[in-house]
Amino acid sequence: MAKLKLEELNRISVEEFKNKEKNPVILVLDNVRSLNNVGSAFRTADAFLVQKIYLCGITGTPPNKEIHKTALGATESVDWEYVSSTVELVRKLKSEGWKIISLEQTDNSVMLQDFEFQKQDKLCFIFGNEVFGVDDEVINESHLTLEIPQFGTKHSLNISVSIGMVIWDYFSKTTKTK
Repeated sequence: MAKLKLEELNRISVEEFKNKEKNPVILVLDNVRSLNNVGSAFRTADAFLVQKIYLCGITGTPPNKEIHKTALGATESVDWEYVSSTVELVRKLKSEGWKIISLEQTDNSVMLQDFEFQKQDKLCFIFGNEVFGVDDEVINESHLTLEIPQFGTKHSLNISVSIGMVIWDYFSKTTKTK
């Protein structure tokens, strides 16, 4: 077994990425404080051909050296937009036919492993503040909340980990690979 060399990974250029068909998925970062989490969101979005990222409220935006440190150039490939109000954005996306899914622990949340993604659905995943989670008003505008089951003492995951798990779960359930 040998580790692949960089030239063997068949990486595409930023231009090729921009022209490639994307998954009908967008990410919304609702008042995310950590610039490393923002950068990680870009990296994951690039890896799985996410259509767009919305950065809302206090969420930092590129160009920023802390975001760049974890994004490693993905801020150049992934489309993104800053919007001050997450609630207003969610209402706009709903009117455009996006299914709004907040990642949050609620009295009515669906466990991630139990949720069946439909490839034809346009999905908007919202990830909230590291301390306070997704804003209550945003949750109330959501079609549903998804929860990642946890069994330890913390009952919370880092946003970048949550994004990776949710996008991988979506991708694995809707895409046939090799």
